[in-house]
Parts: sequence; C-alpha cells; structure tokens
Amino acid sequence: MNRRTTLLAAAEFLAWWIALALLWLVLISTVDTLELGVGAAAAGVSALAAVAARRAVTGR
Repeated sequence: MNRRTTLLAAAEFLAWWIALALLWLVLISTVDTLELGVGAAAAGVSALAAVAARRAVTGR
C-alpha cells in the first residue's frame, strides 16, 4: 500500500466510525462516560467490519 491508499482507507474507516457513533448516540437514552466508551468501541468494531466487507466485495 502506498501513502494515498493508506490515507483513503483511514478516511473510509473514520467516516464509518463517525456515522456509526452518531447512530449509537441517537439510539441510547442516557449519555454517560461508560455509554460513550461502549459506543465508541462498538462503532470501531462495526466500522472495521464495514471496511472489510466493502473490500471483500470490490476485491481491493
């Protein structure tokens, strides 16, 4: 991987993470420190899965 593809992959992951973290915040009823940590971790795992799934389908 060159620098451009690394930056694109990181940007894709970050975009997924932001979208999923915002969805988490919309769906929970109370926002406290523990909920933010769990939401950030769940969004990170889900973003990683989304990037991996897209790469598996496109073959890149």
